[in-house]
Amino acid sequence: MNRLLIFGLIIVFNVSCSSYKYSDEVLQAKKELTLKLSEISSQSDFNGFGLALANENEVLYQNGFGISNIETHQKYDENTVQNIASVSKTFIGISLLKAQEQGKLNLDDPVNKYLTFKVVNPYHSEIPITIRHLATHTSSINDTEQYLTRTIVLKDTTNLVHNFAIDISPTKFNPPSAKMGIEEFLKNMLYEKGKWYNQDIFLDKKPGELYNYSNVGATLAALVLEKATGVSYDAFTTKYILKPLKMNNSGWNFSSIDFSKYTNTFQNKTVAYPYYSLITYPDGGLLTTSADMGKFICELLKGYSGRGTLLSKESYKEYFRQQLTAENFTDRATSEYSDEYNMGITIGFGSTGNFGHYGGDPGLFSMIYFDKETKTGRYFITNTDGNGETTAKYQKQIMDLLNEYTLKLNELSKKN
Repeated sequence: MNRLLIFGLIIVFNVSCSSYKYSDEVLQAKKELTLKLSEISSQSDFNGFGLALANENEVLYQNGFGISNIETHQKYDENTVQNIASVSKTFIGISLLKAQEQGKLNLDDPVNKYLTFKVVNPYHSEIPITIRHLATHTSSINDTEQYLTRTIVLKDTTNLVHNFAIDISPTKFNPPSAKMGIEEFLKNMLYEKGKWYNQDIFLDKKPGELYNYSNVGATLAALVLEKATGVSYDAFTTKYILKPLKMNNSGWNFSSIDFSKYTNTFQNKTVAYPYYSLITYPDGGLLTTSADMGKFICELLKGYSGRGTLLSKESYKEYFRQQLTAENFTDRATSEYSDEYNMGITIGFGSTGNFGHYGGDPGLFSMIYFDKETKTGRYFITNTDGNGETTAKYQKQIMDLLNEYTLKLNELSKKN
């Protein structure tokens, strides 16, 4: 989805991470972290949050705090299911590289090799848009108002008039009847004869020339994968990512998860949003838990070290290779915690070389962040809209604790 404001600073090696009998030091450190996070939870302006910390060998810590439902007072824990917004895009890169390993596509193929409709930048029609362009946000495809106002769809027809009036600018809610497949949606947007087509969907820049974050482009990459493999994106990712990692509480639609564990998202501490999904679900619609994301982080760290299980060593090397140069940017993000200083294959890099991804949708902020030196990762998600400096203060407190205790638990795990 659209980028929301990021807060201020912004042994068994098989399919899952190992479990250990923890030492007293480890247990004490986890207890300390839990108490400190519980204190922040009681003071913060968001209802609930989840997190997971991991190294390449194990999940070091996972938990949830606060509540997921204000009516039932259901607790937010490590098994609470939530949409993770744009962090979902990290799965697109893994999937594309898996399909490339299978000989189904090549990252440098033109997208029109696979599509049933033509996607051409009218300002540079002689230059083909490639899969790599989509995966690195250099396709010249832009997120227009048509995308922002059409992709979010309500789960049901309850209180439609009230829900349509909720201000989630620059996006808006659409009725369940607006639901359609990603191919139809993208054809309407990108094909010159599509009913929502406008040249503004393309920048007057050559494909491959300029970094321009594009949700539409990311979803188009998922559609290309579907056409190349003959398998839907949700089925492909379930077969080649979710099931191998035993992310059993994750999926791409409400019917694929235990809905009793699904959290509301909130406008503030007292007002919940209606349940919604995304037509362009590959760009931000994964429904998952902190416990499952701990497994995913662990796998990415293994892949970074050349020992991943989902992809070959060569494919992971490409996934984590910084693909762009200074010439691809006009306003380059230089913050240590940015994910837009450079790009791998749908995973972002900060100026320090650390990597990850951020996300935001109505009622949530999400992030995964990896430290390349310590080979550790953090996952953090909230279920409530931000409130400017107040929210940023609590988010920073949590991030500082996650950094401190990831390093502490990582060192203790080496002694275990």
